Amino acid sequence: MRRMACVAAWVLGMAVAASAAPIPLQRGVGVHEWLNWSPVEDDGSYSWPPYRSEKEWRSGHRPLTDWPGGDEFARIRSMGFDFVRLSVDPGPLLASDGTKRQQALDILAAAVERVTSAGLKVVFDLHGVTQVPAYGMEMIYDGADSEGVARYREMVVAVATMLVKVGTDKVAIEPYNEPAYYPCDSSGSDDWQRIMAGTVRDIRAVSSELTIVATGACGGSIAGLVNLTPGFDDPNLYYSFHMYEPHSFTHQRPDGTDTFASGLPWPADSSTPQVVTETLKAQMDAAGLSPVEQMMNMVAAREAIARYFERNWGPSQLEASFRQAVDWAEAHGIPSRRLFMGEFGVILMSADGRMGAFDADRLRYLTAVRQQAERFAIPWSVWEFSNPYGMTVIQPDGPAVPDSEMLQALGLP
Repeated sequence: MRRMACVAAWVLGMAVAASAAPIPLQRGVGVHEWLNWSPVEDDGSYSWPPYRSEKEWRSGHRPLTDWPGGDEFARIRSMGFDFVRLSVDPGPLLASDGTKRQQALDILAAAVERVTSAGLKVVFDLHGVTQVPAYGMEMIYDGADSEGVARYREMVVAVATMLVKVGTDKVAIEPYNEPAYYPCDSSGSDDWQRIMAGTVRDIRAVSSELTIVATGACGGSIAGLVNLTPGFDDPNLYYSFHMYEPHSFTHQRPDGTDTFASGLPWPADSSTPQVVTETLKAQMDAAGLSPVEQMMNMVAAREAIARYFERNWGPSQLEASFRQAVDWAEAHGIPSRRLFMGEFGVILMSADGRMGAFDADRLRYLTAVRQQAERFAIPWSVWEFSNPYGMTVIQPDGPAVPDSEMLQALGLP
């Protein structure tokens, strides 16, 4: 009789494991400017209570009068997104404990519930930043056994505990954003492997039901993902990668105030180095750069332009990048729908032509990346909802209305 009871319990456990799955995610958008870069005082300490209000967020880069009335998160839902990847500065949590930390956690819990009340799920992205160096991502880079890693993991447990109370059917936790353990091959240490595996164990001690978004090292790239050994896998995990390949196209930006870096096409064979060079020169002429300044700019620009066209970046290279991630997942028995493209985007060309891609090239790239992800049933989150730097779902200035052509490229109604 006892043996039959044990068998029945084992069968029940297997059935529960087989039916377990992460919260369903399909199409998301990053919200980064609200709870990241938590305000600091003149002495470098965090303002308290921490984090910005919604009003402070929306008025940070444009007048509040630019925003239409109504609920901003309901508007995100109406665009066709089903989740928000919510970037959160972990600094105030790391800098506090006891009552003060609980105050910060309560603020964050209310923010998550604010988003979920609009019918959106939340990927809670602990997104370390550098403004208070003691509590930036650098604190985890002294190895898996360092005090910084231990403190960070303890903070993650507190966040996971808070999120479980919000509801494991509504939220996922992403404990690390773009960790920079290098190199991304067998010559590297096993520190990141140990950190990620240990953090998953920490969260699982809190809840077996909370969805976790795990990531590889090397800036959260595909190269970092495929160097990860998912021995800690369970059915409630996603595996993240960010898609900014080629970076020379997605992040065209100058090194200095008198330089220009813009106009590379997508795909590469839709234009020529000569056309890009001539366009760049015309933009520098219009900006009033002297012949000497233009010459110095073009020395660096020509090399970057030549490298881009030599690689002949286009759909085949993009497909090969995705195939790396999918092949890694298949090799470990992980369905591609449990991969997670947590960021992708392109800087839009600035009004003066100093940086970014032409809109038509940007839209072609976004379409191609989105289609590759959907081909493999990979959920995605575009970077991001609102910022003044040209990677935004709403218009970067003027009335805060959706960029309808960008929504089209994302396959949204």
